[in-house]
Amino acid sequence: MTKVKAGLIQMSLKGDTDMSPGEIRERMIEAHLPLIDEAGRQGVQVLCMQEVFTQPYFCPSQDKKWYAATEKVPDGPTVRLMQEYARKHSMVIVAPIYEEEIPGLYYNTAAVIDADGRYLGKYRKTHIPQVAGFWEKFFFRPGNSGWPVFETAYCKLGVYICYDRHFPEGWRALALNGAEYIVNPSATVAGLSQYLWELEQPAAAAANGVFIGAINRVGVEAPWNIGTFYGSSYIVNPRGQIEAQASPDKDELLVHEMDMDQVREIRELWQFFRDRRPETYGILVADGALRRAAAAE
Repeated sequence: MTKVKAGLIQMSLKGDTDMSPGEIRERMIEAHLPLIDEAGRQGVQVLCMQEVFTQPYFCPSQDKKWYAATEKVPDGPTVRLMQEYARKHSMVIVAPIYEEEIPGLYYNTAAVIDADGRYLGKYRKTHIPQVAGFWEKFFFRPGNSGWPVFETAYCKLGVYICYDRHFPEGWRALALNGAEYIVNPSATVAGLSQYLWELEQPAAAAANGVFIGAINRVGVEAPWNIGTFYGSSYIVNPRGQIEAQASPDKDELLVHEMDMDQVREIRELWQFFRDRRPETYGILVADGALRRAAAAE
């Protein structure tokens, strides 16, 4: 039986949004480090933090101030520090940060670091929302990293970020590329879509025969007050069953041991991959004009 111990960290904003991005980064990292060390003491093998974990969720604003929150990946200070902690605890770390490729070209990115501290690569958020209160296209370019799956010391790991979770295609692409465990670092508030939090990702886990770790921040972030980040981070198994879940309102390290043999067991039982018909799915990637032309023939 192959077991992997996963850890998820959910956290409220430390400091306030009147501070500089650099000051907030220092406070957020200072708050995370004791929980990262605690994860190490508990034997966590794969750890993930929330979306843009060193900053507030600044996308309700359209303030250029937050461009100063960007860092290089992997050569910025946060990734270098996480490499040290990965080596210290022999722990895979997924660090979601605001990435600068070049000045003016920014991505919502997660760096993946192996248990020996080696930087394995990055995933850039693919789907970028642009609706009231979530002006993400002001800050992030749509990702261009494809669907990488990282061969870590403990499992084959994929990353999907926040709004991505509403799009089933990416979950399937990651699973087809070999992912056994997919993390989804998020920043999502109570309201219209809250019920989807415990619907979409369990459905994706079942449809693709994978474990999923869903991470959300907690609390209210002034002055924007777009709603309450409701935490409730969880780990769901390949049957779509939530096996462990954090509180809705506290800073928390959630630790749970996953039985990775379930991935093979469920895929061989349900055979969703065998019974796929990709040759019939062209309409899923055709644009509207092509669909209308095909319908007219």
